[in-house]
Amino acid sequence: MMMNEQMNNILFLPGAIGSASHWHPVATRMGANGTFLAWPGLGNEPAIHNVNELDDLVAMTLAHVTGRVDIVAQSMGGLIAIKVALAAPTKVRRLVLTATSAGVPVRDLGGSDWRPEYYRTYPDAALWITELEEDLSADIASIQAPTLLLWGDSDPISPLEVGHRLHRILPDAVLEIISGGDHDLARTHAPEVAELIKAHLWQS
Repeated sequence: MMMNEQMNNILFLPGAIGSASHWHPVATRMGANGTFLAWPGLGNEPAIHNVNELDDLVAMTLAHVTGRVDIVAQSMGGLIAIKVALAAPTKVRRLVLTATSAGVPVRDLGGSDWRPEYYRTYPDAALWITELEEDLSADIASIQAPTLLLWGDSDPISPLEVGHRLHRILPDAVLEIISGGDHDLARTHAPEVAELIKAHLWQS
């Protein structure tokens, strides 16, 4: 796959803010024109009748997996990315998981409760995301896609120990730690994040 084609065959998944614009600053720096998904009913995104649980977002994402894709995911989007990789292992070429739970028990690893502040910011967001507590550790170990883990060392929601846990579980993973990065490191450290993602995706 040529580089230009590869940079257009990326699914960008946001976190619970739901906005497709989350990854725009990074993608612009990468020169990527992939598919930017938004999550109906989350953040300020309008709800639709057929999205009522996480697996509906997984199905929405799988509908965009028409060939081999790379997935770049933030926070809750990382859990969706993991579920997509488990459902369609031969179609996910590479993964980038950023400041996410990705199906490991974050609160057991010191993660703070993000929900009160989230609902203060997005009072009309769907309530079903408060139920997202799955431990997919055993399943994650089967994912063969080369994976870049991007973590900030100042993230209270998904602390660095979560990245270390995923690094131990995933068979083919690299953990990159961004100094001073918090949960929004894709925004606050966009140039550094873009270079790391581009280097990971542009490998044979």
